[in-house]
Amino acid sequence: MKRLTLGLIVLLLIAVALSVAAGKVWVPLDAWTADDPRSIIIVELRLPRTVLALLVGAALGLSGAVMQGYLRNPLADPGLFGVSSGAAFGAVLALYFGYAAQMWLLPGFALVGAGVTMTLLALIAGRSGSLILFTLGGMILTSITGSLTSLAISLAPTPFVSSSIVTWLLGALTDRSWDDVVVAAPLIALGMGVLAMTARSLDALTLGEAAARSMGVDPARLQRLVILGVALTVGASVASAGIIGFVGLIVPHLVRPLAGNRPSAILLPSALAGAVLLTFADSLVRLAPTVSELRLGIAMSMLGGPFFLYLLIAMRRRLA
Repeated sequence: MKRLTLGLIVLLLIAVALSVAAGKVWVPLDAWTADDPRSIIIVELRLPRTVLALLVGAALGLSGAVMQGYLRNPLADPGLFGVSSGAAFGAVLALYFGYAAQMWLLPGFALVGAGVTMTLLALIAGRSGSLILFTLGGMILTSITGSLTSLAISLAPTPFVSSSIVTWLLGALTDRSWDDVVVAAPLIALGMGVLAMTARSLDALTLGEAAARSMGVDPARLQRLVILGVALTVGASVASAGIIGFVGLIVPHLVRPLAGNRPSAILLPSALAGAVLLTFADSLVRLAPTVSELRLGIAMSMLGGPFFLYLLIAMRRRLA
């Protein structure tokens, strides 16, 4: 476990160094001095983008690990809750009505969308802590908010608004600044703290709901912690970077063979691996030989789709 954590930290440092230096214009690390005019590229453009990639990657990786532990389903992903689509719909409303020009309004709308989705999910699931109601509620809310987002695109008042909505939904860290970091960092940190509180309960849940109750686990309280933590982490991530999928699905699978099957053991490695994955991915989309920068959300979908298919095939072979 210690070796895994140390290895991920080393990879994280390499990813940060690459992210700061890489781009259409390479900036060597020795340019990071006040006397070098290239330092403004690092300080004002590359560094906030790198920090945001670390935060969003860690948030999505941790939330995915918690969801898979809570639902006891290795195919669970943060998008299953409907929080991602709810936050996206909130941001789409800000773009639709022209409020996105003001710095705090688009993230604010996205967080309100995530909060409303979280509240509805809690009401649907009720106090029973039922995993079936919880999962079905998330699927229903994902469908509803997704259809409302499509409606907003189709009814956009101008082609520019429609294009802005579609572009934002694709997910990217392009043109992000320290203001975006200031918005996302405290919310993600709070959400990750809440999710970390679920570790022992998730371990007990592997023995079954009845056994977990006998060990003092309150299913309703655990459900509230999971909803709140995922809403904060995923909501803040969507608010700052748009929809970036599959990180929460891929990362726990990568670290589980190395950390073990105990849910609490993969939480920290998943957060670190998520930060590594997204930071490397963001560097690679900048280096891709394309006319315009490839959207990070598209790149992660191209990676996550085949990975998801591989998991399904592997599960089918085990069940055969």
